[in-house]
Amino acid sequence: MGRVGDSPVFDYTGRMTANDSSVFPYREAPRQFASTRWSLVAAASQPESLESAAALASLCRLYWYPLYAYARRRLPTAEDAQDLTQDFFAQLLEKEYLRQVDRQRGSFRSFLLTAFKHFLAKERERAHAQKRGGGRAHLPLDFQVGERRYQLEPSHAADAEALYERRWALTLLEQTLARLRDELTRAGKGRLFEALKGTLTGENAPRPYAELADEMGLTADAIKVTVHRLRQRYGELLRTEIAQTVSSPEEIEDELRNLFAALGGKNLGGKKS
Repeated sequence: MGRVGDSPVFDYTGRMTANDSSVFPYREAPRQFASTRWSLVAAASQPESLESAAALASLCRLYWYPLYAYARRRLPTAEDAQDLTQDFFAQLLEKEYLRQVDRQRGSFRSFLLTAFKHFLAKERERAHAQKRGGGRAHLPLDFQVGERRYQLEPSHAADAEALYERRWALTLLEQTLARLRDELTRAGKGRLFEALKGTLTGENAPRPYAELADEMGLTADAIKVTVHRLRQRYGELLRTEIAQTVSSPEEIEDELRNLFAALGGKNLGGKKS
């Protein structure tokens, strides 16, 4: 275990090694919203369950855009992609697709894309007697926002599956960053997080530590140590997010490698999102 003065650092497993009242003043217990994606799938696969609708809404909120980006890259028009993405989630329970999920057979990421591919193939095969989605309740998917996001995606050189993988990875990173922001905000360190989050995301060139220290009323060394702890905590939370989408702890590192491969693949160049 490592220490910097009386403050903790995180070891390579992401475990906190001591109490820290300056940045992480407490070790929170798991919260309700952190239910695993697989537990959400289990709840959503039971139409008679009172939790089913809420579970499906959570799944849609987290994962609809990677599938929309996939469909948008594969289909001729935005309207087709919107209709079919909407239909896929609407039919997810009707056709009991979620009952087919076996968390011992791989990642939820792979299951969802495979199910969507199967759905699109069947849609292509059948002639539509009515407009897609007719008679079904629409789920709250904001396609206007989705289309604006899609216009900022990498160029056409990235195929649909690569784009899906990239967006899945970014969704996990966004979820991780949101959890870290929430922790720091509830600890009264929201301003510190906003000042330092660029050191985690690489969105902009990092500001000099001396400049940040002056702004935050800290020393440059204190900023350096805090950045190190934030990165370690970010890594821990990212592994926690990944653990919720794979079938065993042994798969976490493989999934992490897949995540960064999706972000760094040669065919993913183009516009920054």
